[in-house]
Amino acid sequence: MFKNYRLLLKKEFLGYDLAKFQKDLLAGVTVAAVALPLALAFGVSSGADAAAGLITAILAGVIIGGLSGGFYQISGPTGAMAAILMSIVATQGIHGVLLATFLAGIFLLIAGIFRLGTLTSFIPAPVITGFTSGIAIIIALGQVDNLFGVHSQGANVIEKLSSYQTLGFTVNWSALFMGSLVILGMTFYPKSWAQKMPSSLLAIILATGAMLIFHLPVATVGKIPQTIISSNRLVLSDFQMTDLQQVAVPAVSIALLGMVESLLCGASAGRMANKPLDSNQELVAQGIGNLLLPFFGGIPATAAIARTSVAIKSGAQTRLAGIIHAGVLFLSMLVFAPVMSQIPMPALAGVLIVTAWRMNEWETIHELFSKKYWTSILLFILTMICTVIFDLSIAIVIGIIGGCIFFVMKSAAITISLETIDWKRMDLPETEKLKDWTVVYISGPLFFMSSEKLKSKLTELSDQDGIIFSMRGVPSIDLTALSVFDEFQANADKRGQLVIYTSLQPEVENYMKHLWQGDGTEQHQTVAHALSALHARYEMNQ
Repeated sequence: MFKNYRLLLKKEFLGYDLAKFQKDLLAGVTVAAVALPLALAFGVSSGADAAAGLITAILAGVIIGGLSGGFYQISGPTGAMAAILMSIVATQGIHGVLLATFLAGIFLLIAGIFRLGTLTSFIPAPVITGFTSGIAIIIALGQVDNLFGVHSQGANVIEKLSSYQTLGFTVNWSALFMGSLVILGMTFYPKSWAQKMPSSLLAIILATGAMLIFHLPVATVGKIPQTIISSNRLVLSDFQMTDLQQVAVPAVSIALLGMVESLLCGASAGRMANKPLDSNQELVAQGIGNLLLPFFGGIPATAAIARTSVAIKSGAQTRLAGIIHAGVLFLSMLVFAPVMSQIPMPALAGVLIVTAWRMNEWETIHELFSKKYWTSILLFILTMICTVIFDLSIAIVIGIIGGCIFFVMKSAAITISLETIDWKRMDLPETEKLKDWTVVYISGPLFFMSSEKLKSKLTELSDQDGIIFSMRGVPSIDLTALSVFDEFQANADKRGQLVIYTSLQPEVENYMKHLWQGDGTEQHQTVAHALSALHARYEMNQ
């Protein structure tokens, strides 16, 4: 692992010079401008505070960025992770989040050491799209309080929305007006301007300025400490073993999301940068980063495609771009902490709602529905609903199980066609003794789910003198389907039918060898070979 990391760095910094450093510097500053408002917003939306989001972005940029499996990976707090943390904060408090982050870091580190970076390839694409959309819904609904200036209670989005019936829903029109302006401004912000000034950063600057000038009665972010060591940090001596048991399941969700989000981000960014991601090294980096973050007061971090794509497009050459972005964020904390504490919460809510909308994989969703991929659509909807109602880990498990069920159902679809012998096509004269013969063409895997259809079709062959099975399209067979052939063969022997098997795949042939040990069964290479042998045999006997 250490050897691979050294080789990665050696190759990355080969020929590094001042020109490349200048590109890294520009990319780092640009990414910091994008990351600053998102770090504050995701810190607040997670149920922690803005300072926790900023501390996470700074430390993740240095630790995870420095150890990453791809120089372009920019890690920090994300909206997807914030959606999970909301429920943990509601039930376990910020201490539970810190402990779950520490535990998730251990899980990720173990996954990297044991080279489990390929596990995400077993998650169906519609499942990933579904939980991404589910998380986007959770983020958007989680900002109702900040956007409308109201208050709710509950451990999850459903409970919070339900609490308005008892707590009331008195709208703060100043908050709604400000948040709506941010949403509209970011939505219609010209893309050409975004290269010079991110829409989220400009929206927050203008909203903060408006609040200070007009003294609007809206909630603000609150105090931002000018240090990367928060007073709300993890101290190992403060927790008991029972605490670990309570956060074990959320920690698995955090680790799973960290793995999925980081590796998917790396796969996409790797294509953009034309440099493949070392997935196992990335998991080690994510593990070490998340293991250390809680001791500073940080929340879970993972690679984010928004910041990573900005780094690549800005010309990042090495991982120094991510470290520089962290340095710029730290300087911003030292210099602008008093101003950042006055950022209006409705403005951050607007940023998060637009971010949630953009999180959805709209091109993929449009393709699913426009091309009517019904199985994928069902998986997408199922995972999305489960993500909103339950949590990520349950949603992914249900999605994977659903995908397996749909795959098995689809695999069970076999085709069996019965045809009479066409002697003209064989260029052979018709033989009267071979008149009542049928060729059975089978295509598809033969296993327990397709056995009933196979058995039903074989019952139609009881009045034939002989049957030729063409099984070129059968890649595999299980014991249930094999027993159907055994039963059919036993009945065929009693009726005096001759049965010939042709075009068998090696695996299938190995299973069915015992069938042609009797006098009434043969095996040939193809249907044509079988018919030629039969014709020659009966012509000779006439």
